[in-house]
Amino acid sequence: MKILVCENYDKLSEKAAQLIMSQITLKSNSVLGLATGSTPIGMYKKLVEMYENKMIDFSDVITFNLDEYQNLPIDNDQSYHYFMDENLFNYINVKRENIHIPNGMAKDIKKECIEYDESIRKIGGIDIQVLGIGNNAHIGFNEPTVNFEKKTYVVELQESTRIANARFFNSLDDVPKNAITMGIGSIFKSKKIMLLAAGENKAKAIYDTVYGKVTPEVPASILQLHDDVIVILDKEAARLLNPVDYSVV
Repeated sequence: MKILVCENYDKLSEKAAQLIMSQITLKSNSVLGLATGSTPIGMYKKLVEMYENKMIDFSDVITFNLDEYQNLPIDNDQSYHYFMDENLFNYINVKRENIHIPNGMAKDIKKECIEYDESIRKIGGIDIQVLGIGNNAHIGFNEPTVNFEKKTYVVELQESTRIANARFFNSLDDVPKNAITMGIGSIFKSKKIMLLAAGENKAKAIYDTVYGKVTPEVPASILQLHDDVIVILDKEAARLLNPVDYSVV
């Protein structure tokens, strides 16, 4: 696990975008695993700027998103389909047929989960998976639990996660109680993983991820066992880490 600490959120976003650009430069048809939430927004803004400056071409890129709320229409302004369009897809030349996001409105939700994993397998796997991290160390919507889920599945969101996301909705009652998410096993198959975290409220989750016991009660701790993980933090998120364990960039 390689850990980079940036001066602030803007520098974090720039570094993350540079790594995505490098991946696409090396492989034009890269398969990107993408995340939602507030943390990656800065990275997406930087990627749009790179595209506008003709530094990056998304025409052959394939994307798979981590998750989507269940029973929330894709045109709802809180759906992750909508989020990705508004923050990235509407402003770059990615092909619509190359965009994959779980269908939370699927009538057969179990079939949707199986087919999502199969689509990733058929394409050859994810080259680089972007992750955020929750205050409880969840990645994707994999909440603290008693076992690591191997495949894409439907998860019941913990109250703490729904409360954290309620700021995006009119009220807590409007926050969906379930979501489709790539399981830990699905995420772990990615060739490279990039975890982003910003803010003092993420410091404990990052500490537990880096130093803690590998346990499903701290979902992100599984990343200790992956062969190629880069963690990019701002100073606040890194405040509990030993300086000998990271590089300042």
